[in-house]
Amino acid sequence: MSTDRSATESTAQTERDPRRWWILAVLCSSLFVIVLDNTILNVAIPSITEQLGASTAQIQWTINAYTLVLSGLLITAGGLSDRLGRKRALLLGLAVFGAGSLLGAMAGTPEVLIAARAVMGVGAAFLMPGTLAVLVRTFDDDERPRAIGIWAAVSSVGMALGPVFGGFLLDHFWWGSTFLINVPVVIVGLIAMGALLRESKDPSGARPDVLGALLSTVSVVALVWAVISVPRDGWLDPRTLGTGLVGATGVIVFVWWEKRTADPMLDMSMFSNPKFRGAVLGGILTAFGMAGSLFLLTQDLQFLRGYNPLEAGAQLTPMAIGVLISSIMISPRVLKAFGVGKGVAIGVSGSAAGLLTVALAPDSGGYLVLMAGLLLLGMGAGVSGPLVANALMSSIPRERASTGSGVNNTLQELGSGLGVGVLGAVLAAGFSQALPGSLGEGAGQSYPQAVAAAHGSDRLLADVRDSFAQALTLSQVIGAAAVLMGGWFAGLLLLRAEREQKQAAAAAEAQSPAQAAGGQTA
Repeated sequence: MSTDRSATESTAQTERDPRRWWILAVLCSSLFVIVLDNTILNVAIPSITEQLGASTAQIQWTINAYTLVLSGLLITAGGLSDRLGRKRALLLGLAVFGAGSLLGAMAGTPEVLIAARAVMGVGAAFLMPGTLAVLVRTFDDDERPRAIGIWAAVSSVGMALGPVFGGFLLDHFWWGSTFLINVPVVIVGLIAMGALLRESKDPSGARPDVLGALLSTVSVVALVWAVISVPRDGWLDPRTLGTGLVGATGVIVFVWWEKRTADPMLDMSMFSNPKFRGAVLGGILTAFGMAGSLFLLTQDLQFLRGYNPLEAGAQLTPMAIGVLISSIMISPRVLKAFGVGKGVAIGVSGSAAGLLTVALAPDSGGYLVLMAGLLLLGMGAGVSGPLVANALMSSIPRERASTGSGVNNTLQELGSGLGVGVLGAVLAAGFSQALPGSLGEGAGQSYPQAVAAAHGSDRLLADVRDSFAQALTLSQVIGAAAVLMGGWFAGLLLLRAEREQKQAAAAAEAQSPAQAAGGQTA
């Protein structure tokens, strides 16, 4: 009887849910508004500054509050989702995100707006791990790569289209519309999730790891804060170093605690799996390349090519198109033809080639070259991103799917911050060194300050432009090299894991006939 029951349960788990694509649509629509909010607010900054009287520091907190809370709570929210139920966590996260969006739309002071962004970050932290975890449990091994490709495409496209959506809304409505647009999606999502999703959670019934949750939150918030402070304060600023030290110390204590507690929030043995390590490294580098390139490209398009913020956002559309096409159509085929390891190497090679093409595109009249580079960059990321996510999620137990997704999203946030911080530091250093000394010491802090220091001199303005272009090219080349070398290393780790998995499967197959023959002889 127990055998029949086990067989029935196994069959139920492998049967394809007829509602699975509707479930994916609901998950992706929720994910879209989350990632959209990472970038949509950037184009609304001038309006918010003027209408709310926000200071520069308050604007920075408005942007960073969402990122800090989201990053800090991802692992904790993922762990709670596994323990308390993924459907419950998704509904809670969506409701909190909607409440924060409504509060942000009605905010009359900068302080209320900052609080609203923090509330939205809490909701997003419960939503992001849950979307991928439910996806993994909804689709079987054959359809999962395609589903993850769609999920990854929505994530990347949402981030790239944020400035375009924001510009459109601001052209027709007030700045609060960038928040209010989320509310209808939230309402539809709550109804659809309640009707479509089935509850699932870790059957072990482990108790919540309160200390682990506290340590992970403090550590990640400190690390992310240190990384996003680099473009403003520099790597050697005491505040940056101090915050980074707090984060690093917190990580060490967190690892120590997770190895000793009976019910760890994060199973540290996962990091001994080469497939997991390769996927983690690949995810960080994909995010590093995408975020770093976006940071550099927006300055290239606005400062050197003369586009306004909305136009600059529109010029990045080829990258979003590349991600969309590649994630859905090309990445699953690459996986079948080459496997995960070689597929990741192919993807990061495409991204690196795209970054180099962008770096070599002429500043004037060279948009076709720039467009080709952006398309190649997006297509490369569209290949490697879904492969990395699929590899990471397949290397952890299904009952810890939300925790694994939280780790994936946290590392992507760190990778994005590192991309901006590292390449931004290279840009700042290269620009400062290339500027002529006659402009003064403070001119190298930013391109607008250098232009102001030129006092209208055509010769000095040309020097400023050339210096900034050289620094941008250097930053993009270094970014391409980092993505290529690190991505190939991640590919090698994943290739090694694939070979070990095949060897283990072959050994198991060879052992089975021998055991069967021994049983017949007996």
